[in-house]
Amino acid sequence: MATQTLNYIDAIAHLPAGGTLILNEVPWDEYEQLLADLGDSAGVRVTYDQGRLEIMSPSSKHEKLALVITLLVFTAAEELNIVIEGAGTTTYKQKWLAKGVEPDACFYVSNAGAIIGKEQIDLKTDPPPDIVVEIDISRESTRKLAIYAAMGVPEVWRYDGKRTDIYQLVGQDYVEVDASLVLPVFTPDVLSRFLEQGKTEGQTATRRAFRDWLRASRL
Repeated sequence: MATQTLNYIDAIAHLPAGGTLILNEVPWDEYEQLLADLGDSAGVRVTYDQGRLEIMSPSSKHEKLALVITLLVFTAAEELNIVIEGAGTTTYKQKWLAKGVEPDACFYVSNAGAIIGKEQIDLKTDPPPDIVVEIDISRESTRKLAIYAAMGVPEVWRYDGKRTDIYQLVGQDYVEVDASLVLPVFTPDVLSRFLEQGKTEGQTATRRAFRDWLRASRL
């Protein structure tokens, strides 16, 4: 373990929940070494964009909101009889772009079959997720949109603590839209409504309410 990455890990250990550490002019090799040293159980989100390294320690509230979205997505998959494969906070990185990112949640829908059974996802040969999720209650994630666009992610859901926005990739940029392209049942209002419910009523009750709403809306 290199001395510099030891310094990074020490700084990460002192990050408060919801805290963010930003470093500039970090070489790509140090970024990759940091990922290797952290392993799969670090509990932080690491973003790299052409030398700018951002490390965020998510709070319990942050993680619960991401889990509510995951529960909603898989409930929709069950009710609509479609195949969805979640990839959680998988690290997506492309050395030739000098960019790397870890979403708060992500899902393969149209490309689910391409990654089922794969232990490693490599963007050189595998598609990016159809949807990535960003929870913005402790830090601003709009800088990450350019990274997702460069990687060809078709859709981003962003929740700022009150409202959800859905972005779709058009050319090289994201535009706000009224509903998800791959999961049209999800609109900004639907996502915001059930995320708010999840804050006060909990995950089980919210999932049940969403399932009831989804069934009623299809009658």
